[in-house]
Amino acid sequence: MSTKETFSINGEALLGKIKEIIHEGKASRITISDKHGKELMTFPLSVGLFGMILAPVFAAVGTLAALVTECTITVEREEEEDTPKDITPSV
Repeated sequence: MSTKETFSINGEALLGKIKEIIHEGKASRITISDKHGKELMTFPLSVGLFGMILAPVFAAVGTLAALVTECTITVEREEEEDTPKDITPSV
């Protein structure tokens, strides 16, 4: 099951917020939209990402931040389902 969380943010704070979300490590996909709802950029995140792969993403987000004044970040997070534990009564 996945959940979506949305943030409205100005262009100046965009790169910092993206880095913060990636640092948390629980996001599976990030979508950036303009203030009218038009999707500007989407990128998936996986557990094995490291700096060399993220560098081009940060460069693209930085360029985008310079072009937009207001935007919306939508973060998809995969939730771990609670599995019921097998409870055996003791006799």
